[in-house]
Amino acid sequence: MVKNIVYFDLETQKSADEVGGWDHVRDLKMSVGVTYSSARQGYRVYQEKEVDALIRELQRADLVVGFNVVRFDYEVLHGYTVFDLTQIPTLDMLLVVAETLKHRLSLDSIANATFGLEKTSEGLQAIQWFREGRLYEVAEYCCYDVKLTKLVHEYGARHRQLFYKNRFGAKLSVPVNW
Repeated sequence: MVKNIVYFDLETQKSADEVGGWDHVRDLKMSVGVTYSSARQGYRVYQEKEVDALIRELQRADLVVGFNVVRFDYEVLHGYTVFDLTQIPTLDMLLVVAETLKHRLSLDSIANATFGLEKTSEGLQAIQWFREGRLYEVAEYCCYDVKLTKLVHEYGARHRQLFYKNRFGAKLSVPVNW
């Protein structure tokens, strides 16, 4: 039985265009990272100066759950540590769904079709807020993404499926086994 599931997301200081493209994700720099720990039953917000504490929390988790966490969030954190974060027990829901469907879906599209919920903003807006010193807004947005991640994971675990809409607007299901 998994004891401590840590749901995780982060926002960045820069866009991919500013660092020379998606091959340079490590250069994006974290603005805010957020976790929800099932053991402490609460959220924690980390600023860049607390990135070491964030990495320690992820390392101590029995399972880290995220959406695009392996190729994005962990890659951003690899700019701060020599530890290979892919060694942490991780469920990247994007990878699981993409493997089944043979194409990628957004967290927003799954949350919308499954619960009728939408993300409150998007990553480029979070970068702008960071530049304006509006870290509260960045943290609030990131917390909501972690909440959506948790809801999607729990729904998939309970019902063994998620929903999404295809490009024609038809609501479809995708089986999951986590």
